[in-house]
Amino acid sequence: MASIPLFPLNTILFPDGHLPLQVFEVRYLDLIKRCIANGEEFGVVPLLEGSETRIPDMQETLSDAGTMARILEWTAPLPGLLQISCVGTTRFQIRSAEKLKHGLWMAEVDQVADDMVVPVPTEQQDVANALGSLIRSLQKKQISTANMPLAPPYRLDEAGWVANRWCELLRLDVGEKQRLLLQENPVLRLELIQDVLSENGLLD
Repeated sequence: MASIPLFPLNTILFPDGHLPLQVFEVRYLDLIKRCIANGEEFGVVPLLEGSETRIPDMQETLSDAGTMARILEWTAPLPGLLQISCVGTTRFQIRSAEKLKHGLWMAEVDQVADDMVVPVPTEQQDVANALGSLIRSLQKKQISTANMPLAPPYRLDEAGWVANRWCELLRLDVGEKQRLLLQENPVLRLELIQDVLSENGLLD
């Protein structure tokens, strides 16, 4: 069990996911500067209630699971503003969390084991093919890697990687995304995504 700082957001980060952030609140500027200086990661956790920016007297309710984020690049275009690019690493479940006086959340967490590297089964190849088509269409539009919703390397032969990217891209509610995040079997996660894509007519 470890104690980690949390960055609550209206989104869920999955392992190997790409997360650009603009940081301007003092509680997070201090956190991010410390992470940059020490090469540390921070926990991204979904907000169930409340706002990403601090509002007096507004309660924040956090999900009980999230993903660690590692900072890949950062710039400081203005005083009091950091632009960072992060990648998701390991998943965790929160045992307990407390909000410190200056507004930063800290949590005691248990790490969730990384996905086993499993190839995409033949039965789910259409899910990987659809993701490959989406990536190619974005590349044809000459969208820069920084502005792509998913970052290379594109591991389209890996069940967990393909499932995670669809989990980020699809408009699912937070509870559903959290169940998918904590699903320990990457092939089962991929099967569940296949069902969602089929229901929405997104597979050939």
